[in-house]
Amino acid sequence: MTATNAPSPAPEHDPEFAVAVKALNTHLSGAALTPEVPGYDTERTGFQTAFRQQPALIVAAACAEDVRLAVEFARTHALRVSVQATGHAPADAAPGGLLISTRRMAEVRVDPIARTAWAQAGARWEAVVTASTPHGLAPLNGSAPHVGVVAYTLGGGLSLLAREYGYAADHVRAIDVVTADATLRHVTAESDPDLFWALRGGRDNFGIVTSIEVDLVPVARVYGGSLIFDADLVEAATAAYLAWTETVPEELTSSILFIGLPDIEQVPPPLRGRHTAAIKIVYSGDAADGERLVAPLRAIGPRLVDNLADLPYADSHTIHADPTYPHAYLGDNVLVRDLDAAVAGKVYELTGPNAPMMVVHEVRHLGGALSRQPSVPNAVGGRDAGYIVRVVAMVEGSGPDAARALLADVHAVLDPLSVGRNLNFVYGDGVPSDPDKVASMYDPRSWTRLRDLKAAHDPDNLFTGNHNIAPADAS
Repeated sequence: MTATNAPSPAPEHDPEFAVAVKALNTHLSGAALTPEVPGYDTERTGFQTAFRQQPALIVAAACAEDVRLAVEFARTHALRVSVQATGHAPADAAPGGLLISTRRMAEVRVDPIARTAWAQAGARWEAVVTASTPHGLAPLNGSAPHVGVVAYTLGGGLSLLAREYGYAADHVRAIDVVTADATLRHVTAESDPDLFWALRGGRDNFGIVTSIEVDLVPVARVYGGSLIFDADLVEAATAAYLAWTETVPEELTSSILFIGLPDIEQVPPPLRGRHTAAIKIVYSGDAADGERLVAPLRAIGPRLVDNLADLPYADSHTIHADPTYPHAYLGDNVLVRDLDAAVAGKVYELTGPNAPMMVVHEVRHLGGALSRQPSVPNAVGGRDAGYIVRVVAMVEGSGPDAARALLADVHAVLDPLSVGRNLNFVYGDGVPSDPDKVASMYDPRSWTRLRDLKAAHDPDNLFTGNHNIAPADAS
């Protein structure tokens, strides 16, 4: 097979390619779609609408065998391969290549005795929450349960319970994956320790995952919600929050989120047209202890919203209340060991009321179990970070160039403190072609090992993904 480092020519205009696609369709349970076929645009459109994949072929997979056939087809025709489930991740990973859409593969099974969940490649966390919470168990899902299970987990997975349990990738039992030789493999720590290590953190660089088995944790309820402060208390809330995070136990995971909300009916009246600082709390301990722990935050001043309460885990999605509608955005992040209020304030000067577009700026408290390698190590980097600072800029109206400029200004403030970047919070274009950006997501020794394993498992760089790890011997 020839190397796939360069975009393939437009094969959809080749009559022989059309014949090959027709033959492929006879073997698929799903469907193979070329640009002129109805449904192609719908299939390539995900949650991120600023950019879309432009593949020569989409395989809308209905089962693991469809994924295997798609990879086999890509090998034969020297096409790059990328994958999309819910489409939150950066788009345009394989122009002229083959996109595997897994959204139809959405089955979820829970084993309450083993405390595990099994999910297909297109499953969303909300389905796992629904299946696990009746048993008094919770998955390590993030703030937005409509995110896909597989990409989130393989990218690390920063959950609502992250400081207590670590990354979601630390709790993977087994992975079913189609590798570059078009073979479906069941990968565990015992069966293939190198590939198991690389997949958990290397995301889609080593194959297309068709299903995953993960641990569930014994959490039935949490004390959580928001304390939201008006713009005149942003500075005080930031300083108090950062000082407070140095005092809390690992059972408490939190963040402070800065956002300017439009003056429209869809926004609740207390927040409409305001710039606010919202401290988000998730505590797995007793609610009375939670009340005691948050008392210093309530002392900051009057709140526009204070809805902290004891919640069943099934309602944990209400804590962050992330938007569920597709929209256009760019985003990036910086991991830092420490963060003081002065630096945080400089970022807010860029992302607050003076920003040229709507911006979401969040500081999440890390540490705790996130700082420790699990008993079965993985490739997830940045474990020495105490905080992650992430910025998401909307691109409707102002366009992507203004968002890129804003993110560059944020990096200029934070990069002197940086210990890396978190893969799952990179939302935008340009990552696949920038090896320095990809390398910044990993510790140096892990980066070297990942490139060596890429050369062993995918020497032709078939799987470019949305953050391509080029083989170690690539020119």
